[in-house]
Amino acid sequence: MSTTSTLSHEIADVLRNDILQERYRSGERMPSERDLANRFDANRGAVREALSQLEQLGIIRIQPGGARVQSINSAGLAILGPLMALNEIPDPALVDQSLQIFGAMSSLSASNAVVKASPVQLQQLQDLVAVIAEHTHDFRVMEPYWRELLQLVADIDDNLVVRLIGNDLKAQIVGQMMEMGINPDLKHAAGTDLVENLNIALAKKDGELAAKAISRHFDQLREAVFEAINIKRAGLHREAV
Repeated sequence: MSTTSTLSHEIADVLRNDILQERYRSGERMPSERDLANRFDANRGAVREALSQLEQLGIIRIQPGGARVQSINSAGLAILGPLMALNEIPDPALVDQSLQIFGAMSSLSASNAVVKASPVQLQQLQDLVAVIAEHTHDFRVMEPYWRELLQLVADIDDNLVVRLIGNDLKAQIVGQMMEMGINPDLKHAAGTDLVENLNIALAKKDGELAAKAISRHFDQLREAVFEAINIKRAGLHREAV
């Protein structure tokens, strides 16, 4: 990677966070390329490339006379990770909304996948559920198999849009929470409930029941994540005191 490209990414990261923290507000004009070049001790080419990256995120619009900040509501999904990483603890509402959307998409995929599944694919699903059943006592051990199950469901459903959005959400939600040391403690009963209902759904090839099982598990996961975030926040508060 060239020096200019590396510098442009660094500039873009700083300006992106400035915008997310409302140092530059929606509707405001960004400083000129010359002023930004002076601020970052960079050439205007690196600044121009950084602004282009921000425009791709949807948080500025480059127009004659300079760049103008756009509402966060016009941004793309890629802004979710940086939003979560702004503070030591992610916004619980933002995490919950992300899990809610991911859960709804996964439920939709499950309802389709169970009906579409070939005998071989159905057996693969049943095998994964059996592995999950062995680890319901510890969500941290169970979680990789849970993600693998969701990936297999998405592959069987073969809905590219759902898969791409799901991949983005997984990367940003799971990645950020792991980096921040947020470990949801999902109860054993939640795992056994998931296994029991999925086994019935797979045996009957009942897409609706599979969707309900996935949706219920995501609801339980959202509660556990909310509790884990509060525990992490309390720990940081004690350290600060």
